[in-house]
Amino acid sequence: MTALLTESDITAALADLPKWQRKGQSLTQTIDCPDFPAAIALVNRVAEAAEEANHHPDMDIRWRTVTFTLSTHSAGGITSLDVMLAQRIDNLAP
Repeated sequence: MTALLTESDITAALADLPKWQRKGQSLTQTIDCPDFPAAIALVNRVAEAAEEANHHPDMDIRWRTVTFTLSTHSAGGITSLDVMLAQRIDNLAP
């Protein structure tokens, strides 16, 4: 099992992930895409990356806005898996 990050680890990770916020035991980011097809394309790219990593985010699609929420449910909070997927999502986002 992947270990939970410490508070200082989370703070350091968020310094390198300026688009992300901490909400409780999760990392979250909302991305506005140009239109609905672009939002779906982003979700598809993230889905492929999540499958490769075997770590899956919660994704909420509202027209052209996509919110990603990352938490390692089996560990009960934020782990390095969430930080790595957040970095990957940043690289995949428009």
